Parts: sequence; C-alpha cells; structure tokens
Amino acid sequence: MYRYKITIAYDGTHFAGFQKQPKQRTVEGVLQRAVNKIAKNPVKIIKVYGSGRTDAGVHALGQVVHFDIPFNLSENAMLHALNSILPLDVEVLEVRHVPAEFHARYGTQGKRYQYRLALGEFVDPFKRNYTGHWKFPLDVERIQAALPDLIGKHDFSTFCAAGGHTKTNIREIFEATAKFDEKQNEVIFEFYGSGFLYNMVRIMVAVLIEIGSKKRPVHDIQRLIQAKDRNEARQTAPASGLYLKKVYYPEEFEK
Repeated sequence: MYRYKITIAYDGTHFAGFQKQPKQRTVEGVLQRAVNKIAKNPVKIIKVYGSGRTDAGVHALGQVVHFDIPFNLSENAMLHALNSILPLDVEVLEVRHVPAEFHARYGTQGKRYQYRLALGEFVDPFKRNYTGHWKFPLDVERIQAALPDLIGKHDFSTFCAAGGHTKTNIREIFEATAKFDEKQNEVIFEFYGSGFLYNMVRIMVAVLIEIGSKKRPVHDIQRLIQAKDRNEARQTAPASGLYLKKVYYPEEFEK
C-alpha cells in the first residue's frame, strides 16, 4: 500500500461538516468516494483520515488528509485525478508521498485557525457565508489587549461546547492575534495552538467580541479560564467566519 498526504481547501457552506454522517453531504464522504473511484478496488473500501473535524459551515484553507491505495501514482497524477472528480467546493492543493508512520490526525503538532468578522450595519450578501457579522461599535485595541491572556497552557473548559469527546480540556495557545482590515472592513483573528476543543475558537471569538464591545472587562478571560464553566462564556460566534488555515506536523513530514 502507498500512503498519500493531501492538503485540501473547501467551502464548508454546503457541507454538514467534515466527518461522514448518514444521508449527509460531508467533506470526508466526497473525498472517500473520489479516492475509491481512482483506486478501483472492489475488495476493500479505502478510508480517508482527516487531521480533525470541522463543523457544518466551517471552511478550510489547509485541511490535511491521508489515505492508502494499492498502487503508486505520482504526486502530480494523484492531484489531477482527484481534482477532476471532486466537486467544485473542494480543491486538492498539494499531494505528497509519505511513509506509513504518518497519520493526518494523530501526528499533528498544532493547528492554525482564522476567523473573519465583518463589521457594518448590514450583512453583505456576498460575505454572509464566509464571515461572522457584528453591526455594533467594536474596540479592536481592547481585543488586542485581551489576547495575551489566552497564551499558554490552560484548562479551556469554559471555551468548550457540549458534545466534545476529549480526555482532557488542557490545550496550549502559542499565538493569538486580531487585526483590522480597513479595506474589507473586517477584523481578522488568528489562533495557533497545540489543538482546539469543540467550538473553542468560535467561543473565544464571541468572548473577544464582548470585550471589544465593552460588555466584559479587558482581562475577563483570566477569570473565565479559572471558572472552568461553559455557562460563563455564553455565546458562540457563527460557523461561517471560521477557517482551518494550517495543520502542523513534525519536520520530517513537512519537507
């Protein structure tokens, strides 16, 4: 068997998330069908393994998937074959041959997410599926002052929605930024961490919006981390603004 690591981008608007679900259109489902069409292996269904799940409506700029097929295609041939089959809201950006010990999910060393928040009184019809929206005044400097409170290794139970299945809610955030894009009239958040809990990024963004709206003290995140109580965070930002930007692996698999 030959193992392939592929990096994909997708528009999550018309997907019920990444993970396969009965009678639902999912990213994993359309990928698996494409891979099996290429493999033409009637004996065994070839499964695809993603670096992690994304929810319905969430997008990806750099999701990573691996799979094994019983013959060796060149990286370029596999890229063209997959893109000729996949629907237009999924694109394979890169294909790599990797050794058998590579695993898209269990080998990750970190992930980077982006969240786009559109400002303005009304919802832009061309952004409604690709950004969150906030029509009230927002103080980005207050948000930027709050971001360092997320950095480090913490128990992020307050920032985890019900329905997640993890052994621990401890995660480490390496980098958190927020910048105002004047041309697009958007606030662009980025979070780089060891991993993220269920809805964690969207809950963090919702809290930061409340801080920027002066509904919370600037350093309320410190209290929320100590509280370990989801009810203290309250809101969750819409899925439409969230993008899985990059997945990180050990150096030998990045080359």
